[in-house]
Amino acid sequence: MPRQELEYPREPFSTGNRYSSRGSHALETIHRIVNTSPLIHVAFNDPNSPFPAVLPMIGQMGSFDRPSADLGDVLELYLHGYVSSRIINLTRNPPTPEGLPLTISASHVDGLVLALTPNSHSLNYRSAILFGHATLVTSVPEKLYAMELITNSIVPSRWEHTRVPPNAAEMQSTSVLRVKIATGSAKIRSGMPHDERGDMEDEELMKRVWTGVVPIHTVMGGPVAGPYNGVGDVPEYLERWRIEENKEAEVFAREQLKE
Repeated sequence: MPRQELEYPREPFSTGNRYSSRGSHALETIHRIVNTSPLIHVAFNDPNSPFPAVLPMIGQMGSFDRPSADLGDVLELYLHGYVSSRIINLTRNPPTPEGLPLTISASHVDGLVLALTPNSHSLNYRSAILFGHATLVTSVPEKLYAMELITNSIVPSRWEHTRVPPNAAEMQSTSVLRVKIATGSAKIRSGMPHDERGDMEDEELMKRVWTGVVPIHTVMGGPVAGPYNGVGDVPEYLERWRIEENKEAEVFAREQLKE
């Protein structure tokens, strides 16, 4: 039997109204966008500030209790930060029993969509937003799981190719937040420009203005050895990942040209 696709509950604050056809509440879609974002932005309220705070952070969706769970399963978001940072301190005395309320956003830009008029210009993009409550991870095994998960999200297999486990001072200076997700949504735009019929019937305008898409994808440059690097060649796991990642990124950006 085909597996049923799980979705987050639809709430008024998590459901988009404009271009609703681009929206999705599917767990797999949302989790994939978050897990492939080099940075995610975490918003929270600080009682000592008149403005909401937003931090760029590194995080990853996963499940300590079910390590083999895939992106379509119910997952939690792990974030790491310095032990005395503002968000960590607020989590120690959260305003709600569930934890510190957070809003998390992640996005990718896959292309510049150039149309006949400025108002019809757009981007090919993938964006996701999550709403949840953060609590501190106090279990050492879960903390190590999260640290390995986040490290390997930057470069696969990097954890095992470094000095691990972290020493006592490193463990003490690093805190990990576990965010239990309440709901979330995604929005995706792909394809070519879409212009007004009147403009497309203007032959002079059609001949004068170039329209189309400029694909965008991240390129990993060749590794540059640090000043105290003692390893002769770039490790095979790192170079293989870099080459494959570059190829996949370009292919994906071009696939986003399709409607």
